[in-house]
Amino acid sequence: MVLPIDKLFSLIDFLGVFAAALGGAIAAVRDTRYKYDLVGVTGLAFAAALGGGIIRDLILQHGPPLAFSDSRYLLLALAGAAVGMLFANRAGKYTDRAIAFVDAAALGLFAVAGSTRAINAGLGRLPALLLGIVTAAGGGSLRDVLSGRTPKIFEGGQIYAIAAAFGAAVFVICDSLHLDRSMSTLAGALCGFGLRVLALRFDWKTRPVRR
Repeated sequence: MVLPIDKLFSLIDFLGVFAAALGGAIAAVRDTRYKYDLVGVTGLAFAAALGGGIIRDLILQHGPPLAFSDSRYLLLALAGAAVGMLFANRAGKYTDRAIAFVDAAALGLFAVAGSTRAINAGLGRLPALLLGIVTAAGGGSLRDVLSGRTPKIFEGGQIYAIAAAFGAAVFVICDSLHLDRSMSTLAGALCGFGLRVLALRFDWKTRPVRR
């Protein structure tokens, strides 16, 4: 059964929101520099989950951001934050791996969601690619800034924005070839997620511009 385009977009966007809120809450609880309380952890989880989508929707200027017009976004972000706070208390190497996988999953999902939203709004392929990157990296960057850190996408050696660009590019190319939207969505999300996981697994890093 093939989902309609609007329902498919909502599905990947909802999954991305939940995954990003989950990862944001876990990272905030396990932060070694600051001891965040309930408000702090929830706020950082919301920033990670909804920040990229809000930036995307403000750029598109197609009504209010979906995070404010559809209460399901806020509820999913809250649910992800709650699950993250419970899960983060289980310290250990498995928690670190879980954070990495959840973060990579959110990146892949948001990259496709951003590009999908741009194409549905009538934008061209290149703007769709850029909005995919903004959606994927915007929330995490906002979370990093609020927690007093340099955004991860700007740190040397982090294949983060590149992975988002790869996932968004695969989706845009598949869509331009008029492949089934569900297949294009799956391919883009898996490619963005896969590249990020492989980069972490094999320690693939970018080189600094200045030596």
